Amino acid sequence: MSHVVCVVFLLYKMNRIILSLTAILALAMTSCSHEPRFTVEGTIAGAQDSVLYLIHRSMAGTELLDSAIAGEGGTFSLSGKAPDSPDLYVLAVGRQVKEYINFSVDSTETVSISGKLPALVLNYSVSGSPGSEKIRQLTIMHSQLQQGVYDLEDNTLLPPAMMLDSLEHMLRQYKDTLFRNYIVEEPQSAYAYFALMQKLNHRYAQLTNDIFLMDDSIDGIAYRAVATCWKQFYPESERAQQLWNMVERHINTARKVAYQQQKLIDEGRISMANIIDLSLPDRRDNQRTLSELAGQVVLLDFHLFDSPESAARILKLRELYDRYHDRGLEIYQVSVDKNEFQWKQATASLPWICVFDPMEYSCMQYNVSAVPDFFLIDRNNALQLRSDQIEDIDKAIESLL
Repeated sequence: MSHVVCVVFLLYKMNRIILSLTAILALAMTSCSHEPRFTVEGTIAGAQDSVLYLIHRSMAGTELLDSAIAGEGGTFSLSGKAPDSPDLYVLAVGRQVKEYINFSVDSTETVSISGKLPALVLNYSVSGSPGSEKIRQLTIMHSQLQQGVYDLEDNTLLPPAMMLDSLEHMLRQYKDTLFRNYIVEEPQSAYAYFALMQKLNHRYAQLTNDIFLMDDSIDGIAYRAVATCWKQFYPESERAQQLWNMVERHINTARKVAYQQQKLIDEGRISMANIIDLSLPDRRDNQRTLSELAGQVVLLDFHLFDSPESAARILKLRELYDRYHDRGLEIYQVSVDKNEFQWKQATASLPWICVFDPMEYSCMQYNVSAVPDFFLIDRNNALQLRSDQIEDIDKAIESLL
């Protein structure tokens, strides 16, 4: 009898365990069903019975999210976890990944793709994702550029110097198109990031070491625009951090170069002008020099508009300008902001000279380690006072006027 009781008790315990496991499994399935997801679906002609893969192009590498065998006519439907910020993905046909499509996903949208084999990367259309359509355009443009480079290299009738000149011209036009039509348009988008990361390779790599088309040292404005927007909209994104690291690396390199150049400045020119001259672009991209203001009292101001204190400080500067400008005061304000577009908006209504120096070359030349900071220059272009030497700004300006 005791054996029967033990068996019954064990069966009871096993049933309880099975019920508990079933409940846990059901809860897990319920949780997964509520996980935000996106879908990519459509038809790839010629892909029937082939395995299609949905791949995430993460910063750490490629990650397989889903796979399926294409149905009749190449129909398919795949899904993945919705990203927290815009991200890049690949739809690949077969394990060799010779046939593929790049696309982007912002959140939980459904991306519809219609294409055909072979050369799928150049033979497809996409809907439901404006960013993915931009990536399609960029892919075709890049393919045409790469072919144009190959054609130039294969043209044995061109002298090497002429070939290199033609390559430079071709790249300059291409990068201008990228900047104007894909980066400035929506710098916080995945397709702007995609545009920045395009490369030329294969034979051309022998000439360029396989560098990015939009090189972060040459095309700094493009990188700063995208990096600033990604940092603002998606601060936790690994891509935002990658972009910002690239910008900071360039800034640090530029500062070292500026420091070396500063040590080589002609001392005779400095003593004659009494200042280290600056030449920086204003809102209309005109170069404005500090020395052109000789004959006026100049407040040389170093400012960051992207700071909490900016509005109050600009108000005080406007009061000084309104009070003394008619008597000969001019303000030459150097902005060290990183986002040129926001800077232009912030300075649109300011009456004084506003110039842009995101690389902070001028800060190096005037030994400015933190902004805001300012100097007063007299009518003879001689540097007179720095901010920490001034107790009363009105009296200091009056004494120079």
